Amino acid sequence: MNIGRILCPIDFSDASVHAADLATPIARWYKARIAALHVLSAPVVVPDVILAGGSVDEVTLRAALATRFSEACRAGIGVDVLLEPGSPAAVIVDRAASLPADLIVMGTHGTSGFQHLMLGSVTERVLRKAACPVLTVPPRAQATSRIPFRRLLCAIDFSDSSIAALQFASSLAVESDARLTLLHVLEWPWEEPPAPKLDDLPAEQGAALAEYRRYREKSALMRLDGLLPDAMRLSDRCVARLSNGKPHVQILDAAAEERSDLIVIGVHGRNPFDMMVFGSTTNQVVRRASCPVLTLRH
Repeated sequence: MNIGRILCPIDFSDASVHAADLATPIARWYKARIAALHVLSAPVVVPDVILAGGSVDEVTLRAALATRFSEACRAGIGVDVLLEPGSPAAVIVDRAASLPADLIVMGTHGTSGFQHLMLGSVTERVLRKAACPVLTVPPRAQATSRIPFRRLLCAIDFSDSSIAALQFASSLAVESDARLTLLHVLEWPWEEPPAPKLDDLPAEQGAALAEYRRYREKSALMRLDGLLPDAMRLSDRCVARLSNGKPHVQILDAAAEERSDLIVIGVHGRNPFDMMVFGSTTNQVVRRASCPVLTLRH
C-alpha cells in the first residue's frame, strides 16, 4: 500500500489536535508528507496564541500549525502548512483532490458538533464526498489505538466497496504484521438472535427457519473463507467471523471484544440509497467507535 501524502485538517479543537497526533506516526510509518490544513471560515481560538481583541491573524495561525507538527518535522517528515478560506468540508474535499492526498486524517468530534450527528457536519460531509480513504479519529479520552496497528477489523458485506476495503486492510495487516478479522453480519427483520424462538413457531415453520439460518450462515462463512488473503491464509493472524444482528452494533461489539486498533469499512457510491445505508451503518460506527475508523469509497 502506498501512502505518499496525508491531508490533516485542524481547527485546533482537542479532537483535531488528537487526529494530528495520530497523523504523525502514520506519516513516519509510510514515509509520507503531511499537508496541515486550516480552513478560514470562522473565528478561531488558538491556545496560548490569542491576540488583542480575541482575533488571530494568518501569520500566527501558520506559526501555530507549524508548532503543532513540530514533532513531525523533527522526525524528518515533510509538512506543508495550508490556510484557505471557504466552507470547511468543501475545502477539505477539494484540497484532497488537488494535492492529491492518499489519506485524510481528521477527528470525529470537532467544532461542527459531529458528536450529535448533526446533518451537514464537516466530518460527515467529508466522509460522504472524499474520493480518497478517510481515517476518522475518536476523542483522545476514548482512543484505544496504537501505531502501527496490530489488530484490524474489516467489515464485509460482499459488495465491491467492502472487497476493496479488505484489500486495503490486508495490505495494512501484512505491512505491520497485524491480526486481521473479517466480519460479516447477517441482518434479519428482527433483532436476531434470539427472537423469534423456534420453539414458539409451528413445527414446520420452525424447521424451515432453522434450515434457512444454517444455509445463510454456511454460505456466508464459505464466502468469507474464499476472501481470506493468500498472504495470511496459512497463519493464525487472519480469521473469519460471522454474527447476527444490526451491522453497526455487531461491528462495534466485535471491535470492543477484540480490542481492535482500527476498523476498516468500504463505503458505497453517492446515490440516495447508498447515502441511506451510509447513514445507518458507517455513521453509527464512526461516531461510536473507540478506535479509528478507516472508510474507503469504491
